[in-house]
Amino acid sequence: MNMPISTLSILIPCFNEEKMIRYILKKVVDADCGLQKEIIIVNDNSTDNSFAIAEDFIKMNPGNNIKIFQHPTNKGKGACIRTAITAATGEVVIIQDADMEYDPKEYVRLLKPISDGFADVVYGSRFKGGEAHRVLFFFHTLGNKFLTFLSNIFTGLNLSDMETGYKMFRKEILDQIRLKENRFGFEPEITAKISRIKNIRIYEVGISYYGRTYQDGKKIGWIDGFRAIYCILKYNIFTRK
Repeated sequence: MNMPISTLSILIPCFNEEKMIRYILKKVVDADCGLQKEIIIVNDNSTDNSFAIAEDFIKMNPGNNIKIFQHPTNKGKGACIRTAITAATGEVVIIQDADMEYDPKEYVRLLKPISDGFADVVYGSRFKGGEAHRVLFFFHTLGNKFLTFLSNIFTGLNLSDMETGYKMFRKEILDQIRLKENRFGFEPEITAKISRIKNIRIYEVGISYYGRTYQDGKKIGWIDGFRAIYCILKYNIFTRK
């Protein structure tokens, strides 16, 4: 049974992305997903011109339903997503990083299992399908697969990419969850919490991945990897709410 959807809320956490924010906003605005789009930017107290560039884009592109919020201090990706969720009004929500690693043209691909009535949550997997992938860090990929494996042990899911930046949810699912993590621990936290929702339907869809290097501005590091392990244990064993 198809689920009636009118609006897709696109949550964009942003920190020091002055080189990319204009381009990703243009790609989001131009993406044809067959729905109205609500674009919610949360600037995480960037120290560069990200906020000014985003504001200028909004002024130059009126009528695109773009909202922007500013954190007074740097809090992290998870905190940005919490702020954006409270402002989201769409029936479906997707997280879009403020860089060019994930392609908004693929919204329609992630939407299909939800709009067709099969899914409540869709993860875009970088390790499934035959789409374009930039070849980068061996140990980074190995780390992602280990974290996914460890998460799956505790959640009972068979995800191939728990750490993916493309996660799409029916809004009512997010409204059932209380999120706490401020940084990249958001990924294992939300995976643990949705896995415990009764009768939850989780799908994966293969996506492309235009990864960037640390010279390009990539921010996640090995410390975040250890935090992810901590969060997998914390939200699956010790703190289940």
